[in-house]
Amino acid sequence: MNWFGLLLGVTTLFVIGLGFFWVIRGERFFGLLWWPYVIALGALVIGASLFIQSNWGSALLGVFGASLIWGASEFKEQAVRAELGWYPFQGKKIQPPFAEIIKRWHAPHL
Repeated sequence: MNWFGLLLGVTTLFVIGLGFFWVIRGERFFGLLWWPYVIALGALVIGASLFIQSNWGSALLGVFGASLIWGASEFKEQAVRAELGWYPFQGKKIQPPFAEIIKRWHAPHL
C-alpha cells in the first residue's frame, strides 16, 4: 500500500489549520498592510519547493507556500471580522515598510 497520499492529506489539513491561527494572530499584531510581503514569502516558498529532491519536503513546502498566499488574501476579511468584534481588536499595529504605497493597492480576495 502507498500511504503517501493519505499522510500528505492529513499534513495538508494540519498546515491549513495552522493557517487559520496565524492569519488571526498576524492581522491582530501586524495588520492587513503586510499582505504583499506574505504573498511574496509564499511565492518564494513555493519556488523553493521546486528545488527539493524529497517528495515529502517538496510537497509540504508547496502546501505551506500556498497556505501563506491564501492567508495573505484573508488579512482583509480578518480585519473586518476584528472590527466587528468577532475577534480581539488591537489598534496599535506594526506598520510595514512602504505602508503609504501599499495603502493605495487593493488587497487580494480569493
